[in-house]
Amino acid sequence: MALLKFLFFLLFCTCIASAQSLSDRDKTYFKKYEDSLKVMQKTVFFAKEDSIKLKANAVFTKLLEETLLNTLSFSYPFDSLKETNRLVSSDKKVRLITWSISLKNGTFIYFGFVQAYHSKTKKYEVYELTDQSDKVKNPETYQSGHNKWLGMLYYGIIPCADYYTLLGWDGNNKITTRKYIDVLWFKKEGTPIFGKEVFKMPKKFPKRIVFEYNAQLTMSLRYNADAQALIFDHLAPKDGYLEGQYQFYGPDFSYDAFVYKHGKWNFEEEVDAKNPRNKMDNYRRNKTPKEKPVYAPK
Repeated sequence: MALLKFLFFLLFCTCIASAQSLSDRDKTYFKKYEDSLKVMQKTVFFAKEDSIKLKANAVFTKLLEETLLNTLSFSYPFDSLKETNRLVSSDKKVRLITWSISLKNGTFIYFGFVQAYHSKTKKYEVYELTDQSDKVKNPETYQSGHNKWLGMLYYGIIPCADYYTLLGWDGNNKITTRKYIDVLWFKKEGTPIFGKEVFKMPKKFPKRIVFEYNAQLTMSLRYNADAQALIFDHLAPKDGYLEGQYQFYGPDFSYDAFVYKHGKWNFEEEVDAKNPRNKMDNYRRNKTPKEKPVYAPK
């Protein structure tokens, strides 16, 4: 039975790969769209006024959606769109494209698309992500579809039993930054849902994990494939009386983890973290030499 499942998986991957192989003509077609998007992104991400950024982004988003609606686009990498995060799952069933616009008040608005293979239509369906973060009171227990998304930049995707685990970054505001372990799964009809109770930890039943800490600091959150574990800095306030005031939280040089067992992420405290840091570990809103950590553990 195991061999039969493995052969079926290989056949599935082969079918997708052959259906998605791009001819030179296809590449030329998508390159034209990519070139237009590349020109637009300069205004979207670097204009001085928020209103100009948002107007340009509306055009950018519409053109990108038009491009992604061609199911062959899944195999086109869009490498020149440097200001977007583009992730493809290892099973080739899902692609996530996310980006953010920074506003003058220190907050961010997030945008994106999910491309997901639908077994019934035999093509990649496209779902636009609509950021509704400002309306979410409790991110840990929030579950929603693509049209009421908890906005963030995704930088990691891990296929699990019947869902995908996502690693995300959110600039939040001027005083705190957030990182997330998010969850993506799909209803029978194919629509994406974010948030799922797959985390086993004491006295909590979250649908995603939220880390919040001082905006001037960095936090490591990465996946160790060998250990099948999500390893991350333990966050703590500088002094005990500051508990719950996340602008005073930072790494205390210890590590915790979620270890994947039987389709769930099981929480473990104080693990040994001996693996390379992820490129998003040091992601900050402003990468300038003047930034210095304000947190110093006792």
